[in-house]
Amino acid sequence: MIKLQLIGHLGRDVVKKEVNGASVFNFPVAVNERFKNAQGILEERTTWVDCSLWDKGNVAPYLTQGAMVYVEGAPKVEAYVSNSTGALSGALRLRVFSLQLLSRRDEEKRQATLTETPVPDAEPVQEQPADDLPF
Repeated sequence: MIKLQLIGHLGRDVVKKEVNGASVFNFPVAVNERFKNAQGILEERTTWVDCSLWDKGNVAPYLTQGAMVYVEGAPKVEAYVSNSTGALSGALRLRVFSLQLLSRRDEEKRQATLTETPVPDAEPVQEQPADDLPF
């Protein structure tokens, strides 16, 4: 068995479908990678993975666009001919066995505003004289 682990952001809200009486949740995950090329210039590459999660209750409200997730599952590579260009293309698909919600976009915004609020100045700590040790 091949197992793939990803940490990335959801590209759109999850789509729930019913297949033969079972629920399947489909969502794309964008995995970003930063690296320096041969010339030393910092580049960023995004790899999209189409994920499907079967029969896991009602996770749809939590899987919204921009949410950061950790997913683990069995990968599958599919080749196809693009309808628009006629060129051969490929897709990386993942049947998810394990999912963890790392953060949601609204929580990130809330935390950003909390960190932007100025912290009131704390009272200065008064040093004790060296000859007045507490022990």
